[in-house]
Amino acid sequence: MTENNPLHAAPIAPIGAGVPVAELRNSVAQNFAATVSELVDLVAIPGIAWDAFDAKQLDISAEAVAALIRSTGLEDVQILRVNKDDGTPGGPAVVARKPAAPGYPTVVLYAHHDVQPPADLTLWETEPFTAAERDGRLFGRGAADDKAGIMAHIASMRALNEVLGADFGLGVTFFIEGEEEAGSPTFRSFLETHHKLLEGDVIVVADSSNWKVGVPALTTSLRGLVDGTVEVRVLDHAVHSGMFGGPILDAPTLLSRLIATFHDDDGSVAIEGLARNEHAQLDYPEETFRSDAAVLDGVRLAGTGSITSRLWDKPALSIIGMDIPSVAMSSNTLLPAARAKFSLRLAPGQNPEEAMAAVDAHVQKHAPFGARVTFTPGEAGQAFATDTSAPAAQTALWALGESWGVPAVESGMGGSIPFIADLNEMFPAAQILVTGVEDPDSRAHSANESLHLGDFEKAITAQAFLMSAMNSAR
Repeated sequence: MTENNPLHAAPIAPIGAGVPVAELRNSVAQNFAATVSELVDLVAIPGIAWDAFDAKQLDISAEAVAALIRSTGLEDVQILRVNKDDGTPGGPAVVARKPAAPGYPTVVLYAHHDVQPPADLTLWETEPFTAAERDGRLFGRGAADDKAGIMAHIASMRALNEVLGADFGLGVTFFIEGEEEAGSPTFRSFLETHHKLLEGDVIVVADSSNWKVGVPALTTSLRGLVDGTVEVRVLDHAVHSGMFGGPILDAPTLLSRLIATFHDDDGSVAIEGLARNEHAQLDYPEETFRSDAAVLDGVRLAGTGSITSRLWDKPALSIIGMDIPSVAMSSNTLLPAARAKFSLRLAPGQNPEEAMAAVDAHVQKHAPFGARVTFTPGEAGQAFATDTSAPAAQTALWALGESWGVPAVESGMGGSIPFIADLNEMFPAAQILVTGVEDPDSRAHSANESLHLGDFEKAITAQAFLMSAMNSAR
């Protein structure tokens, strides 16, 4: 990292001074068709970091990313991995470096090449791993999350090479993770093992969303996350529902009663001890939100306060899985036990360990009909907030606005990126910028995931502007 880096002080020249805006925009535009073609090729690789899927595809994906990075002129490209706690290898990450010239800062460009499983194929309108363009959008698993993020990094690097010359002074480090969708199980140990390789003055995490099509956003806050499982047990073993039903309520019924205590009558999370804020200022009309979230007519929204405060500043609890027999496998039996997995998003400022303890205390207090309740904690991740007055954030907001032609929004995000807490802790002097290529209709993690190609080009251009501005900040 650069001593006394100007990116950590108030800029002397106006933001964007010296950036060849027209030349960079033209370079990105001329090469955009080739960029999309390379993204199509990446989408075709089903690299999924879950144990149930073919690990060889993840290796193929890493090799393809490494080749793309080498095409930008970088020679120091490595595929690295560290072991998980059980001794098995973690997902392959691609790391590549262009060292900074003396006096210049270094930017670290993060994205991930692994993707979510396609899930129910009958819900897809196209083949998930065969990218298809329709109505200005590119459909396919990973087209938005997060292979477009990879290509934004690569295409912006190519634009800088073409306009500034390959010997520009800014240091650039590519860090393309290979297990983010599996929860980044080796992320912390990877940072510890390769700390020197990954140091930088600014870290750009291209794994978020814009405000809407045509309006860019810098993600300035993320909710934290805890999850876990709750089991309700009422019997030592299953018994006949006709012979014993009536005096005994089955485990799924009692689990349902317990789940119902997680929210009050207006749908707000009812667990005591969780932080709740009301900082969000942006207006998100209910009609627009209902359309973006595909809410059915007549379904009442939950919670109180503005839509954005409910999305960004308050806790949100969802039941994301249950272990009970399916309807097809059901029988007239009183089930002895049932289990559910919860996912709890946390307001910025909430300590994840305290939140986990609050859920544990809640389920024990509300155990229905004296049922035996077992709480098993899962993952925990810190919330994130950006200092938007910092020079790098101000430069990013300028770059986004310059590229789109409209002011960038400072947007919170209801989701969580737990590994950002590790980046904050391991690289405390670096400024972290969370950007992205998605929009409210990208449907990341869902069937028919897609990327808006017009905004994708603007995202590449904005990153080229940002990197060029950093190159001038010395």
